[in-house]
Amino acid sequence: MMTEKIGEFSPEIVKLLNLDISAGTDIYIGVTNIAHIANEHKYEFDRYFDKIHLILSAPDYVRLKTDDGSIEYIKHLSKYIKVAVRVSGDGKYYVRSLYTVRDRIVKNLLKSDILKRVDKKINL
Repeated sequence: MMTEKIGEFSPEIVKLLNLDISAGTDIYIGVTNIAHIANEHKYEFDRYFDKIHLILSAPDYVRLKTDDGSIEYIKHLSKYIKVAVRVSGDGKYYVRSLYTVRDRIVKNLLKSDILKRVDKKINL
């Protein structure tokens, strides 16, 4: 596997985050992204790597980070799990990382309106 499509931006996420991309824009994962996750986030890789597609297609929360332009998808599985997606130099969006987020961090980001709650009805 070189680079594989693992998801796409839904119309709801594009609108919720006011993204300057088209709904349906593909999200990819490449060998170097997988290696990074496996080496740097082994716990998450072992337990949640096979859930990346689920997290991207049915997140509980999303966030656009203004400092680096990454889009974060967060879903509560047994813990809060974050998938970070960022545009590359060639204009394609890639999963860059996968890791757990502490409950209090999610709570604080929600309180300060940094995280956007995703309406569950949109994912049916």
